[in-house]
Amino acid sequence: MADRDLDELDRTILHALQSDARKMSTSTIADRMDVAASTVRTRIRNLEEAGIITGYHAAVDYEAAGYQLHTLITCNAPIPERERLAREAVEIEGVVAVREVMTGNENVHVEVVGSDGDDLSRIGRELDELGLEVEDEDIIRNEYVHAYSGFAAEE
Repeated sequence: MADRDLDELDRTILHALQSDARKMSTSTIADRMDVAASTVRTRIRNLEEAGIITGYHAAVDYEAAGYQLHTLITCNAPIPERERLAREAVEIEGVVAVREVMTGNENVHVEVVGSDGDDLSRIGRELDELGLEVEDEDIIRNEYVHAYSGFAAEE
């Protein structure tokens, strides 16, 4: 984890990239903050090197892509093994995201995509073989995300 204080420009960059990284050019951010585009590019590189920006991801509508079974599988993992199991689970074919949750039970959330019930059954078996106990499965209908308001520029 980065140990760095973020100034207003850093926070504005983070908010803009979280809002829509694809449409938000360095020039647009620079104009908004009255700095040079090269300054914004340097700040982005510094935020990446500091581990604050860890990647860029496409938001995918799996249903529109023909995958009706976008599912959240809630699992239990022994606390000492939670991180290892989560890292191994993300390597299973069909798993698109894994979140470790800071609770005793239902502490690993596995987001999966499958084309049919057989895919989901296979993924469940593989999670079980890793040592994760499947607690619940829910089909995801929609997901809504928003940039963290704490990064928004003060008006």
